[in-house]
Amino acid sequence: MATKKDRLKKFVTTGMSKVHILVVGDVMLDKYYYGEVTRISPEAPVPITRVVDTKDTMGGAANVAHNLALLGCQTSIAGFVGDDYHCQTLIDKFISRGIDYKGIIYREEPTTTKLRVIGGHQQMLRLDFEDTEPVKPLYANRLINYVEQTLENGLDAVVISDYGKGACTEDVCSSIIELCNNAEVPVFVDPKGREWDKYMNADFITPNVKEINAILEKPIKNRDESIQQAANYIMSKFKIKNVLATRSECGLSMVTPKQVTHIPTKSQEVFDVSGAGDTVIAVFALGIAGGLQPREAAYLANLAASVVVAKLGTYAVSKEELETVLMQQLQEEAK
Repeated sequence: MATKKDRLKKFVTTGMSKVHILVVGDVMLDKYYYGEVTRISPEAPVPITRVVDTKDTMGGAANVAHNLALLGCQTSIAGFVGDDYHCQTLIDKFISRGIDYKGIIYREEPTTTKLRVIGGHQQMLRLDFEDTEPVKPLYANRLINYVEQTLENGLDAVVISDYGKGACTEDVCSSIIELCNNAEVPVFVDPKGREWDKYMNADFITPNVKEINAILEKPIKNRDESIQQAANYIMSKFKIKNVLATRSECGLSMVTPKQVTHIPTKSQEVFDVSGAGDTVIAVFALGIAGGLQPREAAYLANLAASVVVAKLGTYAVSKEELETVLMQQLQEEAK
C-alpha cells in the first residue's frame, strides 16, 4: 500500500491535472498601486504617494479559480460582473490562465473591485467598487442553471466562495448544494456572515476562527479542544459533513465524524494573510477531488498557505511552488 508520502508526491506531480473543479461565488478584481511616500500633501494632511508600479490580480472566487488553474487543475468559474473596464481585465486574466468563464453572468451592477494603495510594505488606502445587494432572482436562476448543466457534463468538485457581495444568496447556495448532492459531487464552502443555514448539507466547510465565532452564542479561543467542539456543533446544527477550520498561526484543524487532525502551521515570517483562505479551499478541494484523504488534503493545503502568507497582497501558489514546499517538508520530517 502506498504511503502518505508517496500519495502526496504522486498527486502533486501528476494527479492535479486530471481534476475538473467549478468555482461559484463572489468574483472580484484586486488592483494594487505601489508607490513611494516622501512628503505630505499641501492640500490636506495626507501622504502623497508617487506610483511606481501597478498590479491587477483575480480576487474572491476568482482567486480560488486562479489557484486551481496555476496548479494545473481544469478550472471553471461562475459568478457576476458588470459590463465595465474591471470586468474586461478579469476576462483577460481568465483567458490567460485557461479558466473556463462561460459561467460569468453580466448584470447592471459594477464588477466588484478592491483598489489598494501600498506605500513600501504598508497598505495606506483601499477603495471598494461594489454593490452588495443580493443578486436578483433572474440572474440567480441563470447561475443555478449553468451549474446544473456543468454538473451534467461532468465535474469532480464544486467550490462555493462566499465573500458576502451578493452572489451567494440562500437560494443560490441551497440549490447548488442540492444539485451537487444529487450528482454525488462534493461541494466545498468558504463561508461568510452569520446565516449558515444556506450551507446545510455541504460536504466540507472551511471557516476561520472569526467566522466560527460569528455563529456561536459564546466566542471560543483558538485552542484545539474548543475548535473541535465548535466543529462538531457546526456538523450537527447545519448537517455539514466535515469541517476544516483555518486557525492562522495555529495552523488547520480537520474534523470529520470519525477523525480529528490538528496540523501546525509551517513556521516562517508572515507578511500578508489576504488570500490565504482562497488557497486553502482551492488546494483542499483539489486534493479531495483527486482522491486524497481529508487529513492529507488538509496537510497539503496548509503547506500551500505557508507560501501565500509570505507574499504581499493577493497571491496564487503555482504547481512548482507547491512541489518545492512539499518536498522540503517531507525531507524535514524524514530527518
